[in-house]
Amino acid sequence: MCILLVNCRVKMDRWIGKVAVVTGASAGIGEAIAKKLVSHGMKVVGCARNEEKLKQIASEINGKGQGEMFPFKCDVKEESQILEMFKFVKQSLGSCHVLVNNAGLGHRASLLSGKTEQWKEMLDVNVLGLSICTREAIQLMKATNVDDGHVININSMSGHRVSGMVFYSATKFAVTALTEGTRKELREIDSQIRVTSISPGVVETEFAYRCNIADPAKAKDLYSSMDCIKSDDIADSVVFALQAPPHMDVNDIHIRPIQQKM
Repeated sequence: MCILLVNCRVKMDRWIGKVAVVTGASAGIGEAIAKKLVSHGMKVVGCARNEEKLKQIASEINGKGQGEMFPFKCDVKEESQILEMFKFVKQSLGSCHVLVNNAGLGHRASLLSGKTEQWKEMLDVNVLGLSICTREAIQLMKATNVDDGHVININSMSGHRVSGMVFYSATKFAVTALTEGTRKELREIDSQIRVTSISPGVVETEFAYRCNIADPAKAKDLYSSMDCIKSDDIADSVVFALQAPPHMDVNDIHIRPIQQKM
């Protein structure tokens, strides 16, 4: 185990001092990813709507190593706020080397009776927000001659099979298509920027509780029914993709609890 940890840290050395943008960094998977990248010496712009939680996380991890977290309040449903964030990145940190599109949400809004505003919110965050962040990150990379950057989309197993939350699945199927489409467009311009989709199954976070606000017992039952994936497991998969050698592009990672049947 010690040898594996040393090898991992050596492979991550090329990212020391480089800039990563992580969306949805105030809790769950996003928080774990931000902390993990800071521990590997990266400058991490962690964005979310909850600025106070971002500042709390930054205060816990900054000053303990080479890395640093920069909290930035940003609602990815709002294009103007995304543009302001990347303006901050360029002016304050110079460039962007890694983008982790982690922000996402789901509503139990069926196709036959779901509310339009819930469908729209899922599209705005899971599809449009991700796409705008990707566009801005890659344009900044190109403008600052970063040709070895990496875009990582935190997708879902619901992006590969239709779950009970059908509209949510549709947005995640879109993420699957957008990830591959981004990869193809980058190859068409001979860019070395890499693109990865990471699709978790059941991860024990706040997600299920937010989807079952009216009946939180359902979320509790789901998480207690199996040995769930942890947020740190997904953060480790981000590191796995980032430490791949220059000739290797890790495109798609699926991670499920062993006990998960779907």
